Amino acid sequence: MSDTSHASVTAQPRRNIFQMLELDTRLLGMIGAFVLLCIGFDLLTDGRFLTPRNIFNLTIQTVSVAIMATGMVFVIVTRHIDLSVGALLATCSAIMAMTQTLVLPKWLGLGLDHSLTPWITILIGLTAGTIIGAFHGWLVGYLTIPAFIVTLGGLLVWRNVAWYLTSGQTIGPLDSTFIRFGGINGTLGTTLSWVVGGLAVVAALWGLASSRRNKISHDFPVKPLWAEFTMAGIIASAILGFIWTLNSYNIPTRRLQRMFEARGEVMPEGFTAAYGLPISVFLLIAVAIAMTVLAKRTRLGRYIFATGGNPDAAELSGINTRMLTLKVFALMGFLCALSAVVASARLTNHSNDIGTLDELRVIAAAVIGGTALAGGMGTIYGAILGALIMQSLQSGMAMVGVDAPFQNIVVGAVLVVAVWIDIVYRKRTGDTT
Repeated sequence: MSDTSHASVTAQPRRNIFQMLELDTRLLGMIGAFVLLCIGFDLLTDGRFLTPRNIFNLTIQTVSVAIMATGMVFVIVTRHIDLSVGALLATCSAIMAMTQTLVLPKWLGLGLDHSLTPWITILIGLTAGTIIGAFHGWLVGYLTIPAFIVTLGGLLVWRNVAWYLTSGQTIGPLDSTFIRFGGINGTLGTTLSWVVGGLAVVAALWGLASSRRNKISHDFPVKPLWAEFTMAGIIASAILGFIWTLNSYNIPTRRLQRMFEARGEVMPEGFTAAYGLPISVFLLIAVAIAMTVLAKRTRLGRYIFATGGNPDAAELSGINTRMLTLKVFALMGFLCALSAVVASARLTNHSNDIGTLDELRVIAAAVIGGTALAGGMGTIYGAILGALIMQSLQSGMAMVGVDAPFQNIVVGAVLVVAVWIDIVYRKRTGDTT
């Protein structure tokens, strides 16, 4: 009996190499679509799309939406929706802009370049976003008002609160340390970027090894060693290739000269330097890791997916679904505030239209990334990849010369097609979650 069972276990993977590598076919499809998209735009732009410069810009443009998309996964998984994320981002951005340009100088005498200014500003912004998100969650969870209505009202309320906070004016300049979180004005440099890349590879390999040990200790089947080494090679190559690409984008000579002049120095002849990993991208990586751990390794994460799968059963099993809803929306508010830091820092100011239509981009990123609108299913990495696909699509069309209205038409069509493909995929795989 044991020989027969062993034979069946070893025979099944041979029929499908993806099963041997334990790869998510949906993720592979998304990666394949992304690769084809990049190659297509690179051909249409005569090789300009896949240059280090454009990849660098593409990553920092994706960060703000991607951070919020990780939170939207939890919201949609619990069978809710949040239409207010773009407006909430604008309110948090306005609060932080007014804090560092008006409140701190007037009340505490802290100027824009004071060492405490950016950190107090960010703390206030994150606190405001979390409180507003928790308020939304309280309305949905405890007053049982549909999330669609609560957040639709929030979209109108917070967008105009942001306008009144700043009287509709653009607020700037912002603190020099604060704007480093935007990406272009704050990078790790080549050396530190390689260090971060190396640590990421070590962490990924440790994670693979730890997962294998856990499976063995619980007598679960494991992949062949060649498959483990293949996955390790793919992951390491992707991480180090990404760092190499970013390190290949050199800072323009004129910008370097201004940097030396600001320090009262003269730039040596022939001096060059690269940007490296943007701080905003590093922040996104940290958020992705934290949210993944929260989803897979914590009680809160298990409760979120259990509630999304069957709310009634979750409540009968003792899960406080009302408090869970409040926590999920509070987390969404926190991530909106964090995205406000990145977005306003990238622009180096707060503008009245910041975050406009971000709610649609965030929802689309989560859905394209495989989050089921029916609840109960979604991944953090899928949402980030969905945000990257959307940004690549828009950036590529802009480089080709497609008009903005038609860009939105294409993005809307892609969203509908992505949901349809997801429905077909679930029917064929028998997954109706």
